[in-house]
Amino acid sequence: MKGVKKENLPQKVCPVCNRAFTWRKKWAAAWEDVKYCSERCRRNKGA
Repeated sequence: MKGVKKENLPQKVCPVCNRAFTWRKKWAAAWEDVKYCSERCRRNKGA
């Protein structure tokens, strides 16, 4: 994703808080598997 403007990065919607979140460099290897915007949402997925 080098050289891509921030507004052109891929986005997903978190199923817990329904907020859109954008691609991050730390998620580069596993972007397809990322479902939650934060650790907090991941922990509260069943609540």
